[in-house]
Amino acid sequence: MTETAAPVRIIEETPAYWRVLFDNPPLNVVDHAVLQGLQDLLARMDTSPALRVVVFESANPDFYLAHFDMSGKSGSLAKTAGPSGLAIPTDTFVRLTTSPVVSIAKIRGRVRGVGSEFALACDMRFASRDNAVLGQPEVGAGVIPGGGGTERLPLLTGRGRALEIILGADDFDADTAERYGWVNRSLPDSELDGFVDTLARRLASFDRRPIETAKNLVNQVTLPPVDRLLDGLNAFATALAWPETHQRVAALFKRGMQQEGDLENRFGAHLANLLDD
Repeated sequence: MTETAAPVRIIEETPAYWRVLFDNPPLNVVDHAVLQGLQDLLARMDTSPALRVVVFESANPDFYLAHFDMSGKSGSLAKTAGPSGLAIPTDTFVRLTTSPVVSIAKIRGRVRGVGSEFALACDMRFASRDNAVLGQPEVGAGVIPGGGGTERLPLLTGRGRALEIILGADDFDADTAERYGWVNRSLPDSELDGFVDTLARRLASFDRRPIETAKNLVNQVTLPPVDRLLDGLNAFATALAWPETHQRVAALFKRGMQQEGDLENRFGAHLANLLDD
């Protein structure tokens, strides 16, 4: 087994099966370092013909991926092109989804906003019944999902539930997420690791060509067009300039956004009375 040390850490269980740990303290906010780590990972995946499956998990049991870095330090990513020519967030998620390698999100802790959108870009999602919270809180924060939430969620959950998730901007437990189709399954926390590891090792034992071909055929009938994903990213970038967005983001930082504490723990609960201060 080999392991790298970075905000996105790669653990090579076998040549065919890698685990990837998000480790960007304190909250696993999705910032430039995390997206660059994913870009580096994708480059390695592209040159690893023995690889069959990658499992994404978190080194922090309380936060899988908190949300996008709203400090302003990572805003240029929406304007910077990745290898496909798409902006880096879209490039990252599209390349992950269309990769011949199977991607599995093993969710333990909170996953919101672009973190949820990363999980949606993975091929499968499994969540801890005891310790997973999912959310698309952007509307309550004054913006809209820009990483595929408005495009991928309706294909999994249906229109009504997608609107409940996105417009309601609240937190959801793993069992509800499973019932809605947001995740494949919710499992007791004590069973999550074993279940995902067994599935990953099973996939790693199969030949790459049938995996790649089957995934490509499923992709052809289940993925949103790239143009639609770009619409979402552009709308997110536009919303960042709205004055009402500035007001809500300022209120979020005043309450402790991107710091350990009650705001990040109960993000959805804070949004309904965010401007009462």
